[in-house]
Amino acid sequence: MKQETQELTASFTLYQKMVMLVLALLQFVVILDFMIIAPIGDVLMKTLNISTEQFGLVVSSYAFSAAISGVAVAGFADRYDRKKMLLVFVLGFVAGTLFCGLSNTYVELLASRIITGIFAGVTSSTLLAIIADVFAAKMRGRVMGIVQMGFGLSQVLGIPLGIFIAARFNWHSTFMFIVVLAALILLAIAFVFKPINEHLKNQRDKNAFVHLWHTVKNKQYQTGFMATAFLTIDVFMLMPFSSIFLVNNVHITNEQLSIVFLCTGLSSLVMMPLIGKLSDKVDRFRIFMFASVASAVMVVLYTHLSVMPLWFVVIFNMVLFATIMSRMSPAMALNSMVAKPEDRGAYMSISASLQQTAGGLSSVLAGVIVHQSSETSPIEHYDVLGYIAVAVFLFCVYLVRRVDLSLKQRAAQ
Repeated sequence: MKQETQELTASFTLYQKMVMLVLALLQFVVILDFMIIAPIGDVLMKTLNISTEQFGLVVSSYAFSAAISGVAVAGFADRYDRKKMLLVFVLGFVAGTLFCGLSNTYVELLASRIITGIFAGVTSSTLLAIIADVFAAKMRGRVMGIVQMGFGLSQVLGIPLGIFIAARFNWHSTFMFIVVLAALILLAIAFVFKPINEHLKNQRDKNAFVHLWHTVKNKQYQTGFMATAFLTIDVFMLMPFSSIFLVNNVHITNEQLSIVFLCTGLSSLVMMPLIGKLSDKVDRFRIFMFASVASAVMVVLYTHLSVMPLWFVVIFNMVLFATIMSRMSPAMALNSMVAKPEDRGAYMSISASLQQTAGGLSSVLAGVIVHQSSETSPIEHYDVLGYIAVAVFLFCVYLVRRVDLSLKQRAAQ
């Protein structure tokens, strides 16, 4: 297959560097849109007078709508130029985020998050399919490391600035800030990207629903679906309530939150490209396994924190998220190799849908498990979420190991 047998050079072309930059910025904005709910969660709950259960639903509704749209689009994902697909769904993402910024009630915000999730989910899966189309397999660890820096960038620049905007003006302005950034990236995609349609030459299924069915029933793909479904449950479960936990349990002020997220993001910015490069040289499963074990230990300690000084919380968060994010590059690089080029769009869409569904369910579960008696009382049972996250870490190691063995067996044939 052309995309898998292209020359595996050690360096990127100028066009590949430009694509990688735009995709990293897009990932930054999509992650920021999801993550910004956590640091302004305490403000949202008090401003809109919503409970922890309602807040959990606001977070999970985004995930569920992304999951539904991913499945709905999966059969069509490999039938069009991926650039055009990306433009359509980024435009929808901009519109949904705009509606979030214009919301004044809980119901309006909930509806707006659903709209945003519909387009964000397909945007993320199309982004991953483009990476697999444009970059050779032995380059994808580095690419995933750079693109996943969007998480760190959102922590370093996006979230602190979003918190500042929310504190200086209001939480509506934070979403408007994201709208402006996403609109600029939309223009960059339109003018920088070339048509991405090589996969259209290998299409076998004329019917989109047949294509979806053939992708779903492929046994080699099913393990990959399961692995990606459980990959980010810890983020969906712990992050939405992290700022509330830090403010009410650890006694970090809302003003100090920006410092915590800034330093956490800096650690991710340093770690992600290093892990990305390492995963192109060292066995990717081993990196994932060691990072998962370290993450499990850190999560248990984190969810048991009590009142701590700011410097300790900053350092602890830096280490915690460095370990969590170190799992992503090797896992996503492995996942990008599972599907054939003509199935990548559908495979990535289904994987993202399962991931969002699992994440949405975990957010709902988290909202039910944790409890806050009043607006200023400590969050209770946050440690239970930590134990559940550890169980998920271990199960995910097992699933990624199966994916790794399957890829090695296929390469040996």
